[in-house]
Amino acid sequence: MPSLNLPRVAVALGFASPDKLLEHARREVEEGERFLEFRLDYLADPEQGLEAVREFAEENPGCLLLATCRRRQNHGRFEGGLDEQFRLLEAAVEAGARAVDVEIESAEAAPAALERLAGRARVIVSYHNYQGTPALEPVLRRLTRVPAELYKLVTTARKPSDNHRLLRLAREHSHTPLVVLAMGETGLPSRILGPIFGSCYSYGAPAAAEGTAPGQIPSRQLRHLYRIEKLSRSTKIYGVIADPIGHSISPAVHNRAFQARRFDGVYVPFRVPSGQLKDFMTMAQDLPLAGFSVTIPHKQKIVRYLDAVDPLARRIGAVNTVWRRAARWRGTNTDVEGVRAPLERRLRLAGASVLLVGNGGAARGAAFTLADAGAKLAIVGRNPDRVRALAKACGAEPLLREQAEARHFDVLIHATPLGMFPRVEECFFRDRIPAEIVFDMVYNPIETLLIRRAREQGKQVICGLEMFNEQAARQFEIWTGQSAPRAAMERAAREALRESTRHIMSR
Repeated sequence: MPSLNLPRVAVALGFASPDKLLEHARREVEEGERFLEFRLDYLADPEQGLEAVREFAEENPGCLLLATCRRRQNHGRFEGGLDEQFRLLEAAVEAGARAVDVEIESAEAAPAALERLAGRARVIVSYHNYQGTPALEPVLRRLTRVPAELYKLVTTARKPSDNHRLLRLAREHSHTPLVVLAMGETGLPSRILGPIFGSCYSYGAPAAAEGTAPGQIPSRQLRHLYRIEKLSRSTKIYGVIADPIGHSISPAVHNRAFQARRFDGVYVPFRVPSGQLKDFMTMAQDLPLAGFSVTIPHKQKIVRYLDAVDPLARRIGAVNTVWRRAARWRGTNTDVEGVRAPLERRLRLAGASVLLVGNGGAARGAAFTLADAGAKLAIVGRNPDRVRALAKACGAEPLLREQAEARHFDVLIHATPLGMFPRVEECFFRDRIPAEIVFDMVYNPIETLLIRRAREQGKQVICGLEMFNEQAARQFEIWTGQSAPRAAMERAAREALRESTRHIMSR
């Protein structure tokens, strides 16, 4: 709530040694953070955390320091009893902590001790559920029976709509100072969108270490990628649905585009397992979402939930872009532009001979796009039966690998996962690449083994990132009605790919 005047992100710091705790706390302050949680229960000796609190508070009087010492039976790490827990929290306040987090179980068991704290620091009473998201109104009633300045309600998201249930609770109880969020990868949207719905703040992980709860993302991302400080009730919400979702670079690209055009929107990753698409669509309607990208495994199944689908996308049988207009869900497939535009910058597609490698969803989109453009299309892949079926559907010529390698084409389009990170040493062609222009849809890594071999053989190449940027730019234009900031989007994509590779390699 505005009267609490809290920063929108609290950085959760949990380390075994006070030296590490201070090291990371100081690093976060250098990054501009002003709200930090010291998890005393993470320390091998929580008593040593008191001196860390004192030292940090003296160095940084402008920071809000929150002390937490959660007991093991309440999913913390503190092995001591109730009296010892409250003694440590009181000592932390004496050392300079200006707020304390007390789990509801301890608050209910020791009301007098909680009252002593209330007169000296901001008291947050918290509820955590690591199994799921139960009925929330009874939980809130339980919390608010205990006097406190703020109430924190944390659950585990098992399905997309769990996010909306928490966010709706914050909106419907705007008179009560609440922090709501869901743990786990499925709950990530709640961490970003909470402030839009009235949650007082969110929790982020430190930049150079893991967080203290499942699904916590770095505070730097919350501030700079999702611009959590600028989100408001007027902010339009977009996103991407996939499973898995962690690899997606779309949030980096679209949020950078919104920022470049000063468009009041935020783009959020939604993990949606294959059996939960209907649940997601219910949430999308209620949240509400203004639009979203669709990727594996939902591009085909999403069609049944849409009110209108453009003719080519319907023929392809797959949609990758959804938006809402006049209360109706509409869908198209911007992968079409992602294939067509890069090629048309280099040759005339009508009459060009094209070899398409693959028979999955990406290949299907490319096949119908090329057929509609008048290309002479041949298809090859590892599954001859599926190749024949796709070729028949779009009027192409099915080939076996040996037949394809013996011919020569104007263009080769590779539409399989071969060569994708981390299996970067895979390539469909063993030696000669039978085309003058080689287009690889794989964009991670930017230069695949296929692209590298094509360069060595003197071919003209089109990297998958060009396709990704083209389809993303078209999505942005559909959603916003503005021209896409293509240069900014490409920079963001390259930065995100470098960061993703660095993160995976450091594991």
